[in-house]
Amino acid sequence: MAGGALTDEGGLKRAHLYEHRITSYFIFACIVGSMGGSLFGYDLGVSGGVTSMDDFLKEFFPGIYKRKQMHLNETDYCKYDNQILTLFTSSLYFAGLISTFGASYVTRIYGRRGSILVGSVSFFLGGVINAAAKNILMLILGRIFLGIGIGFGNQAVPLYLSEMAPAKIRGTVNQLFQLTTCIGILVANLINYKTEQIHPWGWRLSLGLATVPAILMFLGGLVLPETPNSLVEQGKLEKAKAVLIKVRGTNNIEAEFQDLVEASDAARAVKNPFRNLLARRNRPQLVIGAIGLPAFQQLTGMNSILFYAPVMFQSLGFGGSASLISSTITNAALVVAAIMSMYSADKFGRRFLLLEASVEMFCYMVVVGVTLALKFGEGKELPKSLGLILVVLICLFVLAYGRSWGPMGWLVPSELFPLETRSAGQSVVVCVNLFFTALIAQCFLVSLCHLKYGIFLLFAGLILGMGSFVYFLLPETKQVPIEEVYLLWRQHWLWKKYVEDVDE
Repeated sequence: MAGGALTDEGGLKRAHLYEHRITSYFIFACIVGSMGGSLFGYDLGVSGGVTSMDDFLKEFFPGIYKRKQMHLNETDYCKYDNQILTLFTSSLYFAGLISTFGASYVTRIYGRRGSILVGSVSFFLGGVINAAAKNILMLILGRIFLGIGIGFGNQAVPLYLSEMAPAKIRGTVNQLFQLTTCIGILVANLINYKTEQIHPWGWRLSLGLATVPAILMFLGGLVLPETPNSLVEQGKLEKAKAVLIKVRGTNNIEAEFQDLVEASDAARAVKNPFRNLLARRNRPQLVIGAIGLPAFQQLTGMNSILFYAPVMFQSLGFGGSASLISSTITNAALVVAAIMSMYSADKFGRRFLLLEASVEMFCYMVVVGVTLALKFGEGKELPKSLGLILVVLICLFVLAYGRSWGPMGWLVPSELFPLETRSAGQSVVVCVNLFFTALIAQCFLVSLCHLKYGIFLLFAGLILGMGSFVYFLLPETKQVPIEEVYLLWRQHWLWKKYVEDVDE
């Protein structure tokens, strides 16, 4: 069979004894914890809009500004091809990539909450430096601080939500991270639309407002409870039991608590979690969760659309304000998709959503690429009717991504790792995710310049490959308790060869 399924003979431990009620304490913890996504989302949304603003370009990239004015309403795939400009965007992700390894240590030793607090402080400093920037060096320094903040936040928040949530609603709860990310993107686009009209310092306001989600995240982090899993890992058993009682809304938590303690005992025996992650028995988590899904999430091309949407639409012949409006519509579609995915992940399962959306996204990318190839080329004006069709197609692509690869790229990896490698595994997830995000950010505009419409066909081919990856290698994790997900590998046609002796 293509994917595994958990059967009775696989031997669930105590999952059938778990109890929970949805309490106000649990809701508060999840909403506040998920706000970390707004930091990531705000940056994804704000950077592309700022780099398309005339005042920003005149101050830091006058050559691009002149080229843009020469081809204002025409197609010019090379209009924004500048490696320093793309470094402004990608430097954040390279910094985040490096910071994830420090974040892993903080997350494991000091808890998920500790990483959330560190991330919010760093993000705040980055926003202040960027708003006050006088030269490109200050811009990139600010981006580095923002990247460190995102590295810590993206390391901790998905783990926090997955560990807080009962198995039956873990998909819905974890996708609060994706929802707040999407809301951050949309808010950034709306802010860009307004600040573009404030001359000559509107771009400073856009970048400086990154401090707002950072402040909210820091204040929320001060009152957040630590996850029971992390408290057990730190040896604070009584406190862990008290938190578990409060978030589950019942005193009958002994079965779940005992599973946490046993998972922690196994974790404590592991002296080097990164080396343990490379062990043969952890090969499925490494290949699927740590490398495959986070890499493929970026290779869909979605983040190119997110942080270069205004730039891309201008390159395709939209005017300045029209490009910001188009990208705002696109990101509103992303918020709608995130809300849809909160319902569908636990109803239809992770595999189904990933596979169905891969087919859709492949078709949309092919149609966009072929349309651009046939209907207009470099130096031609974009017909309004065709522009509308392109916006609709990209919105449909965003809807498909936003209910599948977007949230599942964070949800599924956070479910796969056992406690002993969870913080290390999540570090690799974030590291791989940010590496490919930075790679796409650095290469997209130059690729658009050289490949032109072919860039969309390239993404279509990659989407076809990632759909095959999911079909053959990913088992369904829907409603499986997080400390028992490892049992899925024993039922899988390929992975059982690696893990069949793990408990013997």
